Amino acid sequence: MRMSTLTLAVTAGAALLGAASIPAGAAPGRDRTREGAVTASELLAEVTSCSRVSRGKYRTDHGSPATVPVCGLKGAVFWKADMDIDCDGQVTAHCNRTADPWFQSQTAFTQSDGRPLVSEKLPYVVVPGPSALWDYRAAGLKGGSVVAVVHGDRVGYAVVGDTGPAEIIGEASYAAARSLGVDPDPATGGTAAEVTYILFTGSRVRPIEDHGAAVALGQRLAEQFLRDN
Repeated sequence: MRMSTLTLAVTAGAALLGAASIPAGAAPGRDRTREGAVTASELLAEVTSCSRVSRGKYRTDHGSPATVPVCGLKGAVFWKADMDIDCDGQVTAHCNRTADPWFQSQTAFTQSDGRPLVSEKLPYVVVPGPSALWDYRAAGLKGGSVVAVVHGDRVGYAVVGDTGPAEIIGEASYAAARSLGVDPDPATGGTAAEVTYILFTGSRVRPIEDHGAAVALGQRLAEQFLRDN
């Protein structure tokens, strides 16, 4: 890191429950630029105000002012920050000690085979490590929880895949950045432009590395989020 079962019924009209998980064999959702029918503008319209659930605010980088709260809505927490690139995990062509000066070979959460995640392949989001500011675990989040990530007019779905410094927020994997049109280079990439991270509480994808399952579940949770808020 940078210095850094809801079971979905397969019959039509099945209700989506609050605490969700989806099996690896579930069919992925529609493959569109925004990875689903819910638009960026629809999601952003629900997060214009903040009911703060964190005790304080986070920094986006070491030495920067603490300006980012974690906010709560029904079925989700969210924050608006920048995006730094987390290339940690298994060594690949673009994620390694040569390409990434902050590279670490482990991720806080692992694949179903026990190996670290693959940042270059799997869209995932980094959550701050538990602290007096906020504890993601108390919010009903864990490795594999589903995240809708909004950048500009793009929506992508990811999972909670790693933890970062306890006072820093705004980081995602190489694959997550690339899917949103953000430069994924771990040394020089990322974006200072606003990125919105909406984390669906009580959700989980198993196995964590099944991105198709994350997209399918994320679409349904995003639609439920719009209905509930």
